Amino acid sequence: MIETKFKDIFLVTNTVHKDNRGYFKELIVEKKIKKRFPFLVMSFSKKNVIRGLHLQAKNSQGKFVTVIKGKIFDVAVDLRKKSKTFGKYFNSTLSEKNSKSIYIPPGFAHGFQALEKENYIIYSCTNYRNAKSEISIRFDDKNLKIKWPLKKKIVSLKDRNAMSLNSFKKYEL
Repeated sequence: MIETKFKDIFLVTNTVHKDNRGYFKELIVEKKIKKRFPFLVMSFSKKNVIRGLHLQAKNSQGKFVTVIKGKIFDVAVDLRKKSKTFGKYFNSTLSEKNSKSIYIPPGFAHGFQALEKENYIIYSCTNYRNAKSEISIRFDDKNLKIKWPLKKKIVSLKDRNAMSLNSFKKYEL
């Protein structure tokens, strides 16, 4: 595990066993990361798609994010109001080739930009999804200053209409 400057965020370089047939990759070894993941989901995104920045306001989720095909610019924004890194973001490039995964703890908004033609991402979550508890922070919020790597951006209407970081500061969790 590779620790980061953000409390509880860490990167994992996955163990890969290769031979002439292909490879076998260990993604989550719960005894090493000491987290349980009862909810597993997957997404597919075309190049330039930005998903996020998403957060479960109640029953917040920790997420273990892994790219099984493609490459993404992954972002986690600290929205823990009492944190010394509140409003700051951590980014990393995750890909099938670099075999990196990231653990993002509860209280962080998560998003990414898809960098290749086809991008398949698995999210192992510490809590179940609750659609009524979902909130989004604008991916292009001027206070966050996220430097998305691709100029072209494909963004859902929901994410374009997300709240600002300043609005979130007033939001009652």
